[in-house]
Amino acid sequence: MGVKNGEMKLVVNVIDPEEMRVAILDERGRLDNLYVERMLERQRAGEIYKARVDSVLPGMNAAFLSLGDGRNGFLYLNDVRGVSVKAGMDMVVQVLKTARRGKGARVSPRISLAGRYFVLVPSSSDVGVSKRIENDDERSRLRALARKLRPEGCGVIVRTVAEYGDEESLSRDVAELMEEWEDVLRNAKKNSAPCLLHRDIGLVERILRDELTESIGEIIVDSPEEHESIGAFLERFTEDERPELTFYKGSMPVFEVYGVERAIDEMHDRKVWLPSGAYLVIDQTEALTVIDVNTGKYIGSKDLQDTVYHTNFEAAEEIARQLRLRAIGGIVVIDFIDMDSQEYKDRLVSQLQELFKGDRCKARVYGVTALGLVEITRKRARLDMRTIMSRGCPFCGGLGWVDREETVAMKVKRFIRRAVLGSRSEAFLVELHPAIARYIAETYLAMWEEEFERRFYLVERPEYVWDKFKIDFQGAAASVAHRVEVMEKREDRVVVHSTTPA
Repeated sequence: MGVKNGEMKLVVNVIDPEEMRVAILDERGRLDNLYVERMLERQRAGEIYKARVDSVLPGMNAAFLSLGDGRNGFLYLNDVRGVSVKAGMDMVVQVLKTARRGKGARVSPRISLAGRYFVLVPSSSDVGVSKRIENDDERSRLRALARKLRPEGCGVIVRTVAEYGDEESLSRDVAELMEEWEDVLRNAKKNSAPCLLHRDIGLVERILRDELTESIGEIIVDSPEEHESIGAFLERFTEDERPELTFYKGSMPVFEVYGVERAIDEMHDRKVWLPSGAYLVIDQTEALTVIDVNTGKYIGSKDLQDTVYHTNFEAAEEIARQLRLRAIGGIVVIDFIDMDSQEYKDRLVSQLQELFKGDRCKARVYGVTALGLVEITRKRARLDMRTIMSRGCPFCGGLGWVDREETVAMKVKRFIRRAVLGSRSEAFLVELHPAIARYIAETYLAMWEEEFERRFYLVERPEYVWDKFKIDFQGAAASVAHRVEVMEKREDRVVVHSTTPA
């Protein structure tokens, strides 16, 4: 069995249990997509609940459901067929969209379970084939096979990766999905609402299931346990060719080695520079995302029309990448540089449509408006990266954005890991913004001390900006403890957090 020599890479950073990250790098080594999942996340798309209807709002044609532990779901009544929804009744529902920006999770009674080759749709009888499978003969073969394998009372959708798959592998996938669904039904019978009935597989396996195609040539992972798990997945689902699987053992974090960490920082910038010297300005608002295209430093070489043409086409390619990378969904309005030629406008729209063809989140390009704007809608499949990685700024009333407490905490931990690996010190004195110090002390400090087998003292520094931190002192445990004791005596208002009671 040969190892596939592809071009794209999957970089898996799961050494920290608090936050798992998977990056997809394109053929040029650029960050093409990023997935982040945190240990303390309360809800995830795909989860199935036995929920209780709290209230029905006819004026909104909707109902609010309790999912348990203070979590709520929003249900459109149009999604319910053959049942009159009333307050107090129990329903089995699935999370379609996670809660975001003050809006509760959207749920639906229309359940679907995704496998490697199929999506199982209980309480349906439909058979569908992914539109991304274009060969007519293969579509017919898969449709006939799907009809043959379809369980009684369930519909199935054939996924793109099933193209040219053998009947045995596809049949096994359907059988496993049916086992999952039967487990959901059993749990629903024996448990009272509200409760969680089913949680989707973990981030890494989910990415492998949904994103692993022949274009992925190498998978790099920094956890021995996950390395073994990925190896087992590849053994099962890949045959003649498979990506090269590499266990990363270096002391420098794997995301830094492959330039992902810097790309993540750049991902939050409003201004995105293009290779030519032109640039984009990306503004996300509550209602829509607005992108402005500017020539910037690009002066062209022929004439103005040619300069505008090349700037717009270069921008279109980067816009498709940025929407995917930032996981931006909903309405997108792009202000390209004005072009007089209708032919060029048509070409630009055609190029955008072609660029979005391979996007897993369905996008639709509506053409150029009378004002010269291009309107696009893109399906929201998950939270956008800005919402995941940042929060409204506590210093400016929410008009700007800073990193979330979790994001700064993980930066602190990675900084500490580098210090621990390069030092024999038994204890460290770390200075941080008060809110970050309190958050780490309450959430992670004991866990970090157990993981690194070191002592950490967190000093609140009100004068520090939100994401500033530094190691002020390190050494033997007794020396650092003495330093803290002296500090507390000299500085009346200093606050030091540790796992040792005062």
